[in-house]
Amino acid sequence: MSKPFDYSKWDNIELSDDEDDLHPNIDRESWFRMKHRSRVEREENEEKDKANIRKEMEKATQRMQILQHELNKIAMQKVKTNDSDSDDDDDDDDDDDINDKEALQAELEELQQQNQARQKKLDEYEKNKKWNVDNMFQVKEDRSMVNPNAGKVNYTPDGYIAPKEDAVPVKVPAPEKSTTAPAPKAAKEPPSPAPQSKVAGPALTSPQFDTSKEHIGVMATYPDFVEKYADTIELFMKLSDLEQSKDFLLRYGDILLQENAANYLLLASLEDEMNGYHEKMKKTARQSQIITHIAELAKTLKTHPGNVIMPFFARLQQREHLEEFVQAVTAFQEKIVQRAIVKKQEMDAQRQQEDDSPRDLSEIPLEQRLGPGGLDPLEVIESLPQEMVEAFESRSVEALKEVLSKMKPEDAEYHMKRCVDSGLWVANA
Repeated sequence: MSKPFDYSKWDNIELSDDEDDLHPNIDRESWFRMKHRSRVEREENEEKDKANIRKEMEKATQRMQILQHELNKIAMQKVKTNDSDSDDDDDDDDDDDINDKEALQAELEELQQQNQARQKKLDEYEKNKKWNVDNMFQVKEDRSMVNPNAGKVNYTPDGYIAPKEDAVPVKVPAPEKSTTAPAPKAAKEPPSPAPQSKVAGPALTSPQFDTSKEHIGVMATYPDFVEKYADTIELFMKLSDLEQSKDFLLRYGDILLQENAANYLLLASLEDEMNGYHEKMKKTARQSQIITHIAELAKTLKTHPGNVIMPFFARLQQREHLEEFVQAVTAFQEKIVQRAIVKKQEMDAQRQQEDDSPRDLSEIPLEQRLGPGGLDPLEVIESLPQEMVEAFESRSVEALKEVLSKMKPEDAEYHMKRCVDSGLWVANA
């Protein structure tokens, strides 16, 4: 039966972020840094101590070799002496050799005992060693691989994925079925003036992926991009957790890290605020800032934006970077609110200008241009005398009164009643 593997070496694992003795009044990050510094200093002192012990053992080993060599010489000399004829003077030499041998033997045994004690101390260091992320693993193989496409730049100077024509098709799987029926997909465009006070726009209540089509790479034009990827971006807009956003970007970063996606999120934020969906705008604005910050980080590092997804979210684990991100999101939301106010004012002014400008009656549908008496103003004005038509076109009340004064009373009353019924003349105005 083979000897079981000894797992006891893993009993002393240190984790810098697994400290239960943290006082609530102590900053957690500072506490972890202090624990890490203490651990590094302790390991450095242990390594120095072990280096000194090994150095002493090496010196003792060298001395033991010399002593062993001397003892071997004495033994060889004694053998030679026994083979030759000896006299009384040789007995004195033998006594001196015996004394030297005993002294050398005693020193050799003492050095061996000291080395055994030193080795025991080294074994205790190894047995009680604290394992951590810095010393738990060793690199067994290290090699470099050259990417032949490394020299090709597939991202824009602004940090977004660059448009390309030979993109690899990527199929997006459909999510779980929802009880809410999906609304028809519509492209988000910049808000346009409308006669209503509320801005019209797409309302995707439950966007889903279209599994019948393939997402083919990066779209260079915004309308094509929106037509294919609007559902995917709408799903990203609904995420409220940073971890979910990270996983979604790792799966669909080839779509969301395009500049068209950033524009879509920006327009969606403005549209939501103009339509009164302030809370939805705040969530969409935060998702928009995630894309923008990843692009900015990629621009700074001069690398593909997909390479900085993990580093970006890792930075958000640190308090100072998370606070900076939250401040940036808040500032962006305030800008959206201010822009929505200005945009509404611009739309109202343009709508007022259109209302004040003269309009051709023939362009208005018949149902809308009928007057209060049910008469068509076009038919009425064509039946009026030429002098009355010219007075209406000049919008001169005095000219109209002068024309009516020259007409027979019954004719004037007839024509004016038709003008009132068709809306050409507003009584008591």
